[in-house]
Amino acid sequence: MEVRIVDKSRHPLPAYATPLSAGMDLRANVSEPVVLQPMGRALIPTGLFMALPAGYEAQVRPRSGLAIKHGVTVLNSPGTIDADYRGEVCVILVNLSAEPFVINDGERIAQMVIARHEQPVLVEVDVLDETERGCGGFGHSGV
Repeated sequence: MEVRIVDKSRHPLPAYATPLSAGMDLRANVSEPVVLQPMGRALIPTGLFMALPAGYEAQVRPRSGLAIKHGVTVLNSPGTIDADYRGEVCVILVNLSAEPFVINDGERIAQMVIARHEQPVLVEVDVLDETERGCGGFGHSGV
């Protein structure tokens, strides 16, 4: 599969860090540092524009290192980039820590996973089949 991408950033294209990586790092493309205050959020541009094939989406996910070390994560995780979207890929970051966090140009801010998806046909029915779990909600399994 090929994904057409326009790179208007000053940074290399996203790439897989290892042969078995699922995600590619996305980098901030900012003209000056962005200070993300505690509990603050910001839309961070990447300078990337892409055309995904039909039946695929790009999922924008947090980087575990930013989350554990700094409390910075992707707010709408995972963010979805649809195959028909042609705007700039941006990342909504939130700072859940008690300290300001500075986002510098070129910093790795999120990861992007490209995944296949389907659009099922929804069929309205009056009743669903019975299962052992039934209507049991969160924590119902006891594990």
